[in-house]
Amino acid sequence: MSSFRPTDLAREHGISTQAVRNYERDGFIPPAERTQSGYRIYTEVHVAALRAFLALVPAYGHATAGQIMNALHRDGLDDALTIIDRGHSQLLRDRDTLDAVRTAAPHLTAESGAAPAPSPALGPRTVGELAHRLGITPATVRNWEEAGILHPTRDPVTGYRVFDPADIRDAELAHLLRRGGHPLDHIAMVVQQIRTAGGTDALAASLESWQRKLTAQGLAMLRAATQLDVYMGFLNLDK
Repeated sequence: MSSFRPTDLAREHGISTQAVRNYERDGFIPPAERTQSGYRIYTEVHVAALRAFLALVPAYGHATAGQIMNALHRDGLDDALTIIDRGHSQLLRDRDTLDAVRTAAPHLTAESGAAPAPSPALGPRTVGELAHRLGITPATVRNWEEAGILHPTRDPVTGYRVFDPADIRDAELAHLLRRGGHPLDHIAMVVQQIRTAGGTDALAASLESWQRKLTAQGLAMLRAATQLDVYMGFLNLDK
């Protein structure tokens, strides 16, 4: 089997040799063999591992890519597949939400100025219930309220926040745009447009941008699957 130096692996991907060493330290690639003088010796297995990890990053994010590789290296194939499944589920959820917003958008400029009625099944909900639905923390929901994105009412008896179906619709949109990298002040403006039906230019631009990101992520997942399959062939985990 061929041997490679850290610089060989680094050069292929345009990264530093320190990055390669860090990936080894963090368990994203297997431990290297050492010469008697202590120099690392990498093999085709390490080359395939690094290609797989770096392909996973744009598909699932750096942290999740690391979790997948760590799971494989502890013989946790099912754990790795579960993490991958969650990523695909989130991408599908984002696509569904994007489609829902696009369906609603034409109605925002109707003469009545009223947004489409949300499904009765969506509310009302508490902070904790809304956070659980979106897979975020209650603190994030409160931050969105402070940013003017959400405007919950208060239960007259308990004083707790109560989110009605319109709030939940706005929160779904906020979650989508936040995952797309949009700042809170921009999201607040877009959500306000939905409430007031005052124009959808900003909304259309945001959704188009996010559509491109979803497409890029889906393609990245396909490329990552190819590299991961090659690496798993070295590990014999798919046998």
